[in-house]
Amino acid sequence: MNNVKVDALVIGGGIAGMQAALDLGDQGYQVALVEKEPSIGGKMITLSKVFPTLDCCSCITTPKMSAVAHHPNIQMFTYCEVESVDQQENGFDVSVLQKPRYVNADTCTGCRLCEYACPITVPSSFDRGLGSYRTARVPFSTAVPQIAVLDIENCILCGKCEKVCPVGAIDFTQQPETFSIDTTSIVLATGFELTDLDAKNEYGAGELPNVIDPLMMERFLAPTGPYGRVLRPGDGMEPMTIAYVQCAGSRDETLGIEYCSRTCCMYAIKQSMLISGALPLAEVTIYYMDIRTFGKGYEQFYQNAKAMGVEFVRGKVAKITEDENHNPVVRVERTEEGDVVERTFDLVVLSLGMVAGDPLSKFGLTPAEDGYIKIPSVNASPCETRRPGIFVTGTAGGPMDIVDSIVTASAAASAASAYIRSKTQVGIEEREVAHV
Repeated sequence: MNNVKVDALVIGGGIAGMQAALDLGDQGYQVALVEKEPSIGGKMITLSKVFPTLDCCSCITTPKMSAVAHHPNIQMFTYCEVESVDQQENGFDVSVLQKPRYVNADTCTGCRLCEYACPITVPSSFDRGLGSYRTARVPFSTAVPQIAVLDIENCILCGKCEKVCPVGAIDFTQQPETFSIDTTSIVLATGFELTDLDAKNEYGAGELPNVIDPLMMERFLAPTGPYGRVLRPGDGMEPMTIAYVQCAGSRDETLGIEYCSRTCCMYAIKQSMLISGALPLAEVTIYYMDIRTFGKGYEQFYQNAKAMGVEFVRGKVAKITEDENHNPVVRVERTEEGDVVERTFDLVVLSLGMVAGDPLSKFGLTPAEDGYIKIPSVNASPCETRRPGIFVTGTAGGPMDIVDSIVTASAAASAASAYIRSKTQVGIEEREVAHV
């Protein structure tokens, strides 16, 4: 693969990375977008709806994905990982690893015949292990690009995908390739990960089949979900009583995560409202320490959930066990009543918190106390890191919701644009004149 020279490199193809890339591309800059997964879209494409408007996530994300793919100033590099970032005189030399798809990306048409022919089924990471996919497949129905990828670790090399491919795109001999991107500026949109489901022994240490994480519930509620409805994974039964445990992965000194993840209250409220629509007879209870509804329309959203019959109980869940039928049993200290009670539910969702995504060492950046990228002047320049020319956006800089991720993406693109101009001393208009 040839080396690439661009004005800006955006690392991460989630909603923040896509927005930053589009903003820079619209200004006339040449942009490279690197994404570690086979498709752009990030975590937002896996969600059901956004709060507080309850708009369809896929309906918002898919047009952005398409806009990035068809933008004349943006080059996409999917299934790639940044290995190192070296400072140069006028920018950065970034080493990127292209992981093998075992499919020729230039000839693959996304017809999915390889997927239909593949005999091996494995749990789907896109569906949080709830659904399944074939070892040769297009990542998901709205993936961008629509190029197949082969899971070589689970492949039995039967050759059926190779036989049915009409363009001969299957290539079992592919090897990882390294190429470099020469760029003036970098925008980090590396996103977040959830705290581990098994982090707390008190909550079952991930061993209770009907205690799940919030992204699993998102897949249950999403129209593209694995089951098309809400079922508890332990036995496939429709849950009639569902509990949410707030601050299950943040504001917790025992986990070393003392900060608030900011989105947990709102996504629990959103999911509880969606569950009430999907399962009208279901009872939903949210156990919380504090409800934090800080955004525009968020407080009204919370009041709407209470009006719909969602039960809010102030208290701290001490322990979760299960009975002989694998029904979770929640032991909670109710702070307003001043007592300790136990209740049995069909399903429990742990409102896990956010932690930083990719390691920062490869970018030459130091983490702050919370593990996220350290911002020297967070109030004056919230997107600027300690390395000039490297900017941060979205949940790479700290916990935030989708609205704030998009806002910070445009802010990072603006900061990167100013930096590019200061380094090149040539405006976009002058470049266009020079090219005529």
